[in-house]
Amino acid sequence: MNDQEPLQTPLVDWHRSHGARMMDFAGWLMPIQYSTIVEEHHAVRKHVGLFDISHMGRLSITGPAATEFLNGLVTLDVSRLTPGRIRYALATNEQGGIRDDILISRTDDGYQIVVNASNREKIVSDWGDVAKDFDVTFTDHTFETAMIALQGPEVETLICQDFPEASELKYYRFSTVLSGNDELTLSRTGYTGEDGFEVIGPIPKIVSLWDKWIMSTNPAPLPCGLGCRDTLRLEAAMPLYGHELSEDIDPLSAGLDFAVNLDKEFRGCANLQRVKEQGPSQVRIGMSLEGKRIAREGAEIVSSSGEHLGNVTSGTFSPTLQQSIAMGYVLPSASEAGTNLAVVINGKNYPAVVSSLPFFKRPKN
Repeated sequence: MNDQEPLQTPLVDWHRSHGARMMDFAGWLMPIQYSTIVEEHHAVRKHVGLFDISHMGRLSITGPAATEFLNGLVTLDVSRLTPGRIRYALATNEQGGIRDDILISRTDDGYQIVVNASNREKIVSDWGDVAKDFDVTFTDHTFETAMIALQGPEVETLICQDFPEASELKYYRFSTVLSGNDELTLSRTGYTGEDGFEVIGPIPKIVSLWDKWIMSTNPAPLPCGLGCRDTLRLEAAMPLYGHELSEDIDPLSAGLDFAVNLDKEFRGCANLQRVKEQGPSQVRIGMSLEGKRIAREGAEIVSSSGEHLGNVTSGTFSPTLQQSIAMGYVLPSASEAGTNLAVVINGKNYPAVVSSLPFFKRPKN
């Protein structure tokens, strides 16, 4: 993918014409910011932001063996899902490492899967090979659909102007809605720590909704790029593939036990059972740092006496909390909230303390 021109979402011309700073992200040309990351971040925390997330992979699995097929590939027991429900899960390798973190939606006739843009090709290739041995239809819908997200405390007011039924949709639920002659998937999900909805549908309809919502004045959403998406998800302690998650990190070390069912067989299940019995050798933590220095990915985490404990995976200066925050992996002995640590930045140790996650949790209505 690196020697090819990046893929483009159906909204790329809109992004360019509205001054977005564009960059290659996971093989896609994506908007990083339109105004400033901080302004867009605050818009989502206080009002509502609109994101183009059409780079995410959109897959479907149908057929008599759909449940059996998917259950062998992911950590979640999908047989327990009922239509309309969405669950977070991990696709694993034979060693129990994370191939991707995904959202699984149970439809009447199978499953819809949203995967990370950076992992779509390997998941499609791998699962496509496995599908040959099952009575299933496995389809990649990424290029025939588009996907956008509304996120923020005022989101329901905006989306209900077009879809009144959205107010009845609970968190991590989805429904099929009609807009004219088009069928859309409306889910109450997101990656910001705020209330929000994600919409998947035919490209012309999604582009039309984007144009309509961006012109709304009550409330007025702000177009947001991937820059604030990263600061928002970090405040909410949501792991990002390629940072907190990888093929070399297992779900239990990442603190994602809630998405793992060891009562069924799936790739890497035996290794994960051993991790559960013996305990992980490293665990994901959150840290708050003194001052405004940002702990960048890869920075060493040490004890107060200088002992190596692990490394930072993501860090930023939190616009909401006005504090430097980071996530990383350390020895289990140093993972308890309140533990004093240090992060090595440019050869100097900066004091940090282990924080309870998430750093930010939205107020309940």
